[in-house]
Parts: sequence; structure tokens; C-alpha cells
Amino acid sequence: MKTILFIEDEPTLQKTAGQVLEGEGYDIKSALDGEIGLQLAKNEKPDLILLDLILPKLDGFEVLKELKKDEVTKNIPVIILTNLEGSADVEKALELGATTYLVKANYGLDEVVAKIKDILK
Repeated sequence: MKTILFIEDEPTLQKTAGQVLEGEGYDIKSALDGEIGLQLAKNEKPDLILLDLILPKLDGFEVLKELKKDEVTKNIPVIILTNLEGSADVEKALELGATTYLVKANYGLDEVVAKIKDILK
């Protein structure tokens, strides 16, 4: 079973997405802030990380930077799932090593699941 770490500070979205992904057969780990997310990534070594950029304690850019610096986590694919739509944010995230950048408002959960399946093939 593939494990997905979802680092998202909005509990409702985390719960809903978590249920959908579990229904698709994934094991879901959740973190409500960047610090906990980074710890979980290092301890759990998930197959994929869904990462919001606007997070308490450590923002998504910092989390991504730390993930890509660490030998243990640098090869884990990271999907950015955020409301930040600016091209500078997209560029920065991709430069830091994000696999894909999705704006929450533009993607339904089914599309997010399809992206995850595609990356984890």
C-alpha cells in the first residue's frame, strides 16, 4: 500500500481528501503545520507528499527546501496543492523541486487523485 503525507492546515480539506484517498487504497498520514509535516516525512518516508504552501510554523516553500536537501526525502514526489496562483509562486515551487503545482480552486478532488495515481505509477 502506498503512503501519502498530506501537509495541510485546513482540517476540513484534510479530512475530506484523506477519506477520498483512503477510499482509493492509500495510507494517509496528516500534518496540520510545516514542522510536523517535515518530521513525518523524515520518519514515515511516504511515497508522495501533498503540500500546501500557506502553513503555520514552517511554510510550504521551507518544507519543500528542507525535503529536497535531505538524502532521506529528496526523491519523494511533492505535489503542491495551494490557493496561491501567482506565477512567481509556481516558478519558485518548481525550482525548489516540486513535481506538480495545483491550485485548489482549479482542481476537483477527482483530478487530484488522478494526478497522484499518474505520479505513483
